Amino acid sequence: MKNKVIPYGKQSISQDDIDAVVNVLKSDWLTQGPKVPAFEHATANYCGAKFACATNSATSALHIACLALGVGEGDTVWTSPISFVASANCALYCGAKVDFVDIDLETGNMSPLALEQKLLEAEKTNSLPKVVIPVHLAGQSCDMQAIANLAKKYNFKIIEDASHAIGAKYHNKPVGCCDYSDITVFSFHPVKIITSAEGGMAVSNSEEIDNKLKRLRSHGITNNPDEMTEPSHGPWYYQQIELGFNYRMTELQAALGLSQLNQLDNFVKVRNLIAKQFDVFFTEQSMQSLLVTEECYSSYHLYILRLEFSNQALQAMMIKQLRAQGIQAHLHYIPIFLQPFYQQLGFAKSTFPNAMKYYSQAITIPLHPALTEQEISTVKSTVKSLYQQLSSSSKSTPSQ
Repeated sequence: MKNKVIPYGKQSISQDDIDAVVNVLKSDWLTQGPKVPAFEHATANYCGAKFACATNSATSALHIACLALGVGEGDTVWTSPISFVASANCALYCGAKVDFVDIDLETGNMSPLALEQKLLEAEKTNSLPKVVIPVHLAGQSCDMQAIANLAKKYNFKIIEDASHAIGAKYHNKPVGCCDYSDITVFSFHPVKIITSAEGGMAVSNSEEIDNKLKRLRSHGITNNPDEMTEPSHGPWYYQQIELGFNYRMTELQAALGLSQLNQLDNFVKVRNLIAKQFDVFFTEQSMQSLLVTEECYSSYHLYILRLEFSNQALQAMMIKQLRAQGIQAHLHYIPIFLQPFYQQLGFAKSTFPNAMKYYSQAITIPLHPALTEQEISTVKSTVKSLYQQLSSSSKSTPSQ
């Protein structure tokens, strides 16, 4: 019999969550009913934002967020290379071009210094971005104040990709308040902080943006007489006034998400307590994790170690051996520009040295609220032992 695997991430489903979904199944509404707007209202209220638009995924939310800010043919969107491909794909869906801004190696987040340097060069060639999408890696906010100051100077819009970061704080305010951005996007995939099975949310402080988002998620259709091109024909009447998509969230997903939202603060508290244990232990072993800066309270979607390896084969070996011992180690993320599709677009590794160095160091280890003390202890001791073994063998093997 195989040993139980400790996953790097896992949903926590309570009886209240199950009851909430069952209640919807017994109701008259399965697709578009009262739970979706209730989930939107609760999320906006939690974040201190005015509006929220629920979608069937964070990818969908990113796509319509770009469209709502006018991204289209001839525009350029910049994002972080250390993210899932959706952070860049969303711009390509709109017909825009994509470029990347190198990261701060300590945090893994977009570097404001690298952004400023890139903006200075882009200004000279009249190629400034229309939108910048900072990604809050592992649950920690980027330095949004610095990025927002650059947005004012260089006239670009900001979408926070906070797929990892619901429940996090920046300068003691919730990520998602949109003080430093036009739109913030959350993900509710099962391995994220809270889940709606699949789902996403775009929050903003603009009624115009919110109305646009809600039309785009539902085929570009409106039943608001104020948005129609002619007087309504009757209570059944609607108009498609632009090309949109079927990106709607269901009542089942919203009911689960709403129930999970009630547990969010506790989930994040437990994640931080586990992360603190890891910080203390791995610091004692001279093993470094991503830095969480003073102005941030991370939601710790992921716990990422930055380990020095003499070559990437040892990094791969460590992940394989951890998995062989029942610990689902992972690597978040492969730099997007290394993907074959993006290589065809001409990106050079040398342009993003910190992203490349990060990729050679990063290992994600399990962190989620369901981890037991025994599992935490197993993760700590196994990671320590394997790293020591691989480091020792590397030093004793002559370089070729």
